[in-house]
Amino acid sequence: MRVAQVIGRFIDLFYVGPFRRLFTREIFRYAACGGANMALDLVWYFVIYHFIVAERFIDLGVVVVSPHVASLIVVFPITFFTGFWLNRNVAFQATQLGSLHQLWRYGLSVMGSLLLNYVCLKFFVEVCSIWPTPAKAVTTAVSVIYSYLAGRYFTFRK
Repeated sequence: MRVAQVIGRFIDLFYVGPFRRLFTREIFRYAACGGANMALDLVWYFVIYHFIVAERFIDLGVVVVSPHVASLIVVFPITFFTGFWLNRNVAFQATQLGSLHQLWRYGLSVMGSLLLNYVCLKFFVEVCSIWPTPAKAVTTAVSVIYSYLAGRYFTFRK
């Protein structure tokens, strides 16, 4: 049995009662995969911000990158590929688009999400003076709405 099938079956164990009445199996799996990827994103962000970037500004010579943005840049490729894999292989198995075509569309929607994350992080941390990790959590919540709409109606449409 493939890893994607095991993950899908595990998610389906929780697809009971009120969830069956509110969501299709596909939407429920999409939410579960997105939630798992979001949790992974927050854990990696916390670890990278506090222990790798170590809350320091990064001087690249041309530009100085704030620690919260540097952490976002490091976390991005990790959650990009885990998110694509989970959505393609667990949530949206019935799609008929080729994997490269889907990867391209996923890349476009994630670029929009990354821009949204950047703007929100800058706003929440630098304008609203919210600590970086809680600011990232709020930013992720905003990004989830965008990501769901992009995934449902653009990236993984049937």
